[in-house]
Amino acid sequence: TVPQDVLYHGTGRGAVESILETGLCKMSRHHVHLSADIATAKIVGKRKGNPVVFAVDAALMQDKGFLFYCSENLVWLVEKVPPEYLQLI
Repeated sequence: TVPQDVLYHGTGRGAVESILETGLCKMSRHHVHLSADIATAKIVGKRKGNPVVFAVDAALMQDKGFLFYCSENLVWLVEKVPPEYLQLI
């Protein structure tokens, strides 16, 4: 499945430093969860406190061979997002 060029990941402010160093990892989940828009990512981030949003360069990731999936509830899934594909917005 081909995502739009940019996807988004919302999280709590406390995770920013770690994410900038190691990227997004699936942790105990099967995949990293990404949103199609900033508003949804902010809602997700609020679950972990003060929300922050990362932009994910999905177009470049796809060019580099990363596989994306779209779930039935329109959440984009990927195995991981290395830090070079992330931008804090």
